[in-house]
Amino acid sequence: MIPLLRSPPFPHVDPAVAAVSAPAARAPAHPLPEGLFAMLRAARVGGSFWGPRPDPVRRLLRVGTPVDAQAFVGLHPDQIGLLPGTGAAPVAGRALPADCDPWSLIEGAQAVHADIEDEWALIAALIGVPVIGADGVAIDPARLHATLRARLAAADYRDPFTGATTDIAQAIAQLADWRRHLDGNRGLSAASGMAFWKREAISAFLWDGTRPPPFLSAQRGLRKARRESGALAVWPSRVPAAVVAQAEAEGVTIARVEDGFIRSRGLGAALHPPGSVVVDRSGIYYNARTANDLETLLATHDFPPALVERAGRLRARICASGVTKYGPQAGSLPALPQGRRTVLAVGQVDDDLSVRLGGAGVGGNLDFLARVRRAEPDAWILYRPHPDVQAGHRKGHLTDAAVLAHADAIDSGGSLMALCQAVDAVHVLSSLTGFEALIRGCAVTVHGMPFYAGWGLTRDLAQPSPRRGRRLSVDQLVAAALILYPRYLDPVTRLPCGPEVMVDRLGNGSTPPVNWLIRVRAIQGKLRRFMTLAAEFFHG
Repeated sequence: MIPLLRSPPFPHVDPAVAAVSAPAARAPAHPLPEGLFAMLRAARVGGSFWGPRPDPVRRLLRVGTPVDAQAFVGLHPDQIGLLPGTGAAPVAGRALPADCDPWSLIEGAQAVHADIEDEWALIAALIGVPVIGADGVAIDPARLHATLRARLAAADYRDPFTGATTDIAQAIAQLADWRRHLDGNRGLSAASGMAFWKREAISAFLWDGTRPPPFLSAQRGLRKARRESGALAVWPSRVPAAVVAQAEAEGVTIARVEDGFIRSRGLGAALHPPGSVVVDRSGIYYNARTANDLETLLATHDFPPALVERAGRLRARICASGVTKYGPQAGSLPALPQGRRTVLAVGQVDDDLSVRLGGAGVGGNLDFLARVRRAEPDAWILYRPHPDVQAGHRKGHLTDAAVLAHADAIDSGGSLMALCQAVDAVHVLSSLTGFEALIRGCAVTVHGMPFYAGWGLTRDLAQPSPRRGRRLSVDQLVAAALILYPRYLDPVTRLPCGPEVMVDRLGNGSTPPVNWLIRVRAIQGKLRRFMTLAAEFFHG
């Protein structure tokens, strides 16, 4: 018998790799845990939970189940859902696909007509919807619950990322994570502005259980989204602002897609595909001028103890593994003066959207450095340029003379996180480095308004946002920013995964190989860097 708890048919992934369950090879050796049914109800998993969601119906009938036609008197055929089965349907109704989401249909129905072994009957029992058997009488819920327990016990459960045997609670948790991921993709009509080298990964991130959104030009995508009353997924820096404004004027939802905070072992500017993205339907995390999904989570989420404890374990895992957004960095730390306050000032890309929209009016790296010196007049300041700028891919390069007018030294190598932990304070504009330093226990001063500012965890020099001010713990911040907000894609199995899997993969080097595009991009960066330094030399 097919297990009730099963995995979605992820594209391009072997079903045997994705499977969280298989028919048991022997009688179950361990009892099922207490609270199992509550877990299933909370997770809404079991059956084809990833499937399409037809319009609601009043009654559901498995074709082939004998019924009393009187039970359907007064119902329009559109109010009767016919599930595939054997024989002819005894009443007129709307044929439903075999793989539609049972939870969305059953919870709005008055009754399900099916055999006691039918998985739709078992899910109905979980929800509390009556199940009518072949004799036309409602089946005793206790019998349904006993059948459900036997069905769940008749399977072995496994971790799809390691292949190791696991228990049913962990299988439910994994399916719940997948459900949350897939539900977040429902209603995406098209995707626009996605670079061609990212599209394979983006398709996997945005697959909704049935299909990924097609990649279309911004205008074509907007028309399709408007026609379908759906949303348009965009990469913000690659879609004209006029299209976004038009969408908002027409009431079309824009879902902004950006790199996540645990990204990959290489630079995005160097064409390393992302291992994590965020999909935000109300704004985007780096735009402090308007609300966004992450800010709303931080301002309103309940943060149950189990989630906060998970975040604490994740934070410890990240710190122990040395994983950062840009991967490992080689090189020794610079010598720091003894007996003097030391400050690290972290540069950014001057034209980055996080600077323009979350910089609180600070005008790029030079203005930022001047502000750091004003805030720390007696400190020894070390400036660290952004790695994309160093690699020659992005704007923001400052001459040594310009930097040393405000700072005491420049550092361009070595572990950034080790350096953050070696100094007395870290100053950032809106850089993710501030968040990474914060979760490692560093003192962080913020000159802009990044997502992690305004919650009582940082020294904030910008005007506070009226939408913020709630006092949070570091682990609550981690829970929202690294567990609830992003999506992750395991570089080994290509399955959507949790941050713990991604941290483990990045920590042990399990990432996709370098391809020819990445090599070409590296050469381009070196050429740009050479030209910039040559121009500096000849112009003094």
